[in-house]
Amino acid sequence: MKVDHLVEPDRVHRTVYTDQAIFDAEMERIFERAWVYCGHASQVKAPGDYHAVTIGRQPMLMVRQPDGSIQVLYNRCPHRGVQVVGNQSGNAGSALVCSYHAWSFHLDGRVRAIPLAQGYENTRMTRDNPDCSMKRAARVDSYRGFVFASLAAEGPSLPEFLGEAKVAFDDMCDRSPEGEVEVVPWCHRVIQQSNWKFFMENQLDALHPSVTHQSTGIAASRVERRLKAEGGTPPLYYHYLSAFASSFAQWDSVQTLNFPRGHGILKAYMGLRPQDADTKAYEALLERAYGKEKMEEYLSRSIHHVLVYPYLSVQSPLQQLRCLRPIAPDRTLSEIWHFRLKGAPEAIYRRSLWYFNLVNSPATMINADDLENWTRAQWGLQSNGLDWVSFHRWYGDDQEEDGVVASRHGTSEAVMRNQFRAWTGYMAQ
Repeated sequence: MKVDHLVEPDRVHRTVYTDQAIFDAEMERIFERAWVYCGHASQVKAPGDYHAVTIGRQPMLMVRQPDGSIQVLYNRCPHRGVQVVGNQSGNAGSALVCSYHAWSFHLDGRVRAIPLAQGYENTRMTRDNPDCSMKRAARVDSYRGFVFASLAAEGPSLPEFLGEAKVAFDDMCDRSPEGEVEVVPWCHRVIQQSNWKFFMENQLDALHPSVTHQSTGIAASRVERRLKAEGGTPPLYYHYLSAFASSFAQWDSVQTLNFPRGHGILKAYMGLRPQDADTKAYEALLERAYGKEKMEEYLSRSIHHVLVYPYLSVQSPLQQLRCLRPIAPDRTLSEIWHFRLKGAPEAIYRRSLWYFNLVNSPATMINADDLENWTRAQWGLQSNGLDWVSFHRWYGDDQEEDGVVASRHGTSEAVMRNQFRAWTGYMAQ
């Protein structure tokens, strides 16, 4: 599919968000070729544990093997096509068994038994035929416990694909005294009535918070001021909300770094290190584990968001991860996961859990504000009002070196311009 005419350096045509044929091509050329996040290793701890996931349009299973490795399989019986596993997660025991005709498979997908095998004599449906086994993802790899799969046999390795964006996982894991995290097993799931690209553009858009989230941020700021005036100390969770009402000058003072393949970082310090007893106890644990210099390095990284294009938003200082599973041009599933820092005090977990529920949950005003904007954007772009979407803010002001685009202003739309440069490259494959 030719898309060059739909993307210009400073604007894109509205059909990239609305057209079914373009969406189908995205699934084939981007999501079903790139490395896609499947889940965390702690979601499949024991042999036989599985977690169902969708890669592009393909139903897949992440399965822990008897030798401790992780395999990713197409969730489809090779006999009549029934999905072998119907639950989101669970344990299959020693074999995967189809509920339709009881074909069974080893945990790596190899056919184990074909019931009533005499009925298949002199046909191609025999145990020595590879087509009688569950198909595997072409490639599976992981980075610091985060598991990815690619349905394409060829392409960049996972480290090459992640590039500088791997700092998202380093930053999260380095905050654990044990250097590891484990998933909190329940996630928030939201169906967005909008194209997946709106979400990815929004995550590093530093101009919208003080507009979109103004009512929540101002209300939280008022409570903070009142508590201080009464001689109290506002709980940290008010800061999570009041920060959204930061001035435009503050947001403009931060920076985005935009990498090849569409990845990006919004740099803004989110160390959240109040000088309370819980934080001091946590810092002491990190210092014993890594030494004072490393502890300071790990807790002082200037990171607010890291994007792994085209589907992942990671807020590593608060152990949050949001993953997109596109469904249609105007429909996207968003999975919002939270992680524990292994070995860290319970109080530190609770602190980040407040952010998970106050900011990233589907019940919050923050999330509702964004969802409304994206839905209205989808409706607007389906109209014949105008044909183009503007990304002109601070156009021509960016600095580029070795393929990395650094914005001079936090509110620059360099993020969107970079994402569509990557999008055009993927779609041209």
